[in-house]
Amino acid sequence: MKHKDGKYHSQPDKGVKIVPATLLVFVLCGFSFYLGGIFCSEKNKLEDKTVHDVSKDVPSTKEPAANPLQIKSIAFPECSIDYQDYTPCTDPNRWRQYGLHRLTFLERHCPPVFERKECLVPPPDGYKPPIRWPKSRDECWYRNVPYDWINKQKSNQNWLRKQGEKFLFPGGGTMFPRGVGAYVDLMQDLIPEMRDGTVRTAIDTGCGVASWGGDLLDRGILTISLAPRDNHEAQVQFALERGIPAILGVISTQRLPFPSNSFDMAHCSRCLIPWTEFGGIYLLEVHRILRPGGFWVLSGPPVNYENRWRGWNTTVEEQKSDYEKLQDLLTSMCFKLYAKKDDIAVWQKSSDNSCYDQIADPDAYPAKCDDSLEPDSAWYTPLRPCVVVPGPQLKKSALESLPKWPERLQVAPERISDVPGGSASALKHDDSKWQVRAKHYKKLLPGIGTDEIRNVMDMNTVYGGFATALIDDPFWVMNVVSSYAANTLPVVYDRGLIGTYHDWCEPFSTYPRTYDLLNLDGLFTAESHRCDVKYVLLEMDRILRPKGYALIRESSYFVDAIATIAEGLRWGCHIEDTEYGVQKSEKILVCQKKLWYSSNSNSS
Repeated sequence: MKHKDGKYHSQPDKGVKIVPATLLVFVLCGFSFYLGGIFCSEKNKLEDKTVHDVSKDVPSTKEPAANPLQIKSIAFPECSIDYQDYTPCTDPNRWRQYGLHRLTFLERHCPPVFERKECLVPPPDGYKPPIRWPKSRDECWYRNVPYDWINKQKSNQNWLRKQGEKFLFPGGGTMFPRGVGAYVDLMQDLIPEMRDGTVRTAIDTGCGVASWGGDLLDRGILTISLAPRDNHEAQVQFALERGIPAILGVISTQRLPFPSNSFDMAHCSRCLIPWTEFGGIYLLEVHRILRPGGFWVLSGPPVNYENRWRGWNTTVEEQKSDYEKLQDLLTSMCFKLYAKKDDIAVWQKSSDNSCYDQIADPDAYPAKCDDSLEPDSAWYTPLRPCVVVPGPQLKKSALESLPKWPERLQVAPERISDVPGGSASALKHDDSKWQVRAKHYKKLLPGIGTDEIRNVMDMNTVYGGFATALIDDPFWVMNVVSSYAANTLPVVYDRGLIGTYHDWCEPFSTYPRTYDLLNLDGLFTAESHRCDVKYVLLEMDRILRPKGYALIRESSYFVDAIATIAEGLRWGCHIEDTEYGVQKSEKILVCQKKLWYSSNSNSS
C-alpha cells in the first residue's frame, strides 16, 4: 500500500483476523433475522387491524376490496344565497390575491382543500327548469340568470333583451348588428369548407352570449364558446342556459385545456384579445390548438380599418400599423391570408411543414419550440413564446386529409396509434360497447333522446364512445379526459367531437346548474386514490341542473358509499344492473337532483 509519504510498506498478516471477522458476519446475520421476524409479526397485526376499518382504507384500483365501502350518512347544509353563481376556481372574491398582468387573476386559481365548501349551492330566487331546446336558443328565464349589467350594456348591440320574465336573444353582436345568420352566411361564402362537412369543430374566443356557436349548430359545426368570468358577469352561463357548448377560460399565461392540432376553426369577433402584444403569445396558442389546414377568423380591429377606424377611438395610421404587425406575425407562424371581405378576414394554417424551415434559424422569432414540452401538455402548462410545429406523422390529421363529417366519426384517426394500446380495432370495440350500453341506458333513463336533456358531460371518456353512440340525439356532449389518464382527447377531436382536459380533484370550469346529464364510467375506481369521493360528488351537484341526472357506472365496492353521499345531496337514486344482467362486480346508480330553494328564498 502506498502511504502519504510515497513509500510502500508491508501489509500486516491478515490471517490472524479471519476468524473474528467470520464470527462477526454470523452474529450480524442472526441479529437481522431476529429483527425481521419481529417486524413481520407486527406488520401482520397492523394489517389485521386496518382491514376492518373500511372507511379509512384506500382500495387498490385494480382489485377493490371484497366488502363494499361503507360510510356514515351525511346531510350537507345549504350554502348562502350569495353562492348561487359560485365558480370555485374563478371566484371574484379571490381575484385580489392574484396579479393584473395579462389578466392572470381571471385564470383558474382553485381554493386549497381546507377552504373548499362543503355545502349545496342554491338556485336563484324564482329559478325554473330551463326552456327546452331548440326554443332555448332564442330565450331563457330571467330568474335563472338574473344579471342586469349585460342587458343594460349590450342590449343596443342586440346581444340580448329583457322582456317580461325572459331574456330574448335576437342573434346580434358587436360585429354583426344585422344578425348572426347574415354574418355566418358571409363567412361561409369566404370559407366553402364550412358548407361541405370539412369544418366540424370550432372554438370561439371571447364568445359573448355564444350566438355564433349557436348558429353553427344548425350548420353541422360543433363549437366550444370560451370566455372568462369577467365584468360581463355570465357569458358562459348564458351560453349553457341556451343549450350551447361553452366553458370558462381565458388565454393569459397558461395553455388552454385542449390538445394541439385539434380545432378546425378558431374565431374572434372583436374579442379584445391583444393578439400582437407580448410577442404574439396569444396567437401562438391559437396556432397550437388549430389543426394544419385550419382557419382563423377575425372580425373587428384592425380588420377593415380603412372604413372603421373612426369608430375605434384611434387613428388610421395606428390601425394600419396594427394590421401590418398582425399580418407579419401570422406569416411568421405559417398562416396565409385565405380570404377577406368587409369586416371579416380569414387566415389558414399551413399543412406544409416545409414552411416551418424558416424558423429553424436560432435568430428567428418566433422560434420553433424544442422537445422539452409535449405539444398536448395543457393542464396548468405555461404558455411559451415559440411555435409548436406539427409532427411529420400528422399528415392524415390535416384538415384536408380528414374524412368529411359525418364519415369522420366512424374512421379511426391517425393519432389513435399514439395512445397506449390504441388501434382501429380498439376503437371499434369501444364503439360497439357503448352502442350496447346506450340502448340499456335509454331503458334506465327514458329522458335520453328527448328534449328533456340538452347539455351532457361524459366525465371520463376514452374515445368519445358515449357521444358517438348517441350522436343522433338532440344533445351535445362535453367529453372530459383526465389530465392523469392516457391522452385520448386528440382522438376525440379527430373524430369531430369536442372536449377538454380536467382533473376531478378540482372543480370544473363552469357555472352552477349548467348540465342536464353527467355520465361516469368507473371514475371513482380510477381516481379515488387521488380525489375525495365526497368533493367530486359535491362538484357534480354544483354543475347539475335541478331535475338533472347522473348515470354512475361503478364498481360495487363504491356504489353504496356513493348512494349514501348522494342522499346527503338531496338526490333521488336507485341501483340498477348493467346491460349484462345481475353482476356482483359492477352496478349502475341512476340519480336525479331535486329542485329545492334556499331557506332564505321567497320561492317555494
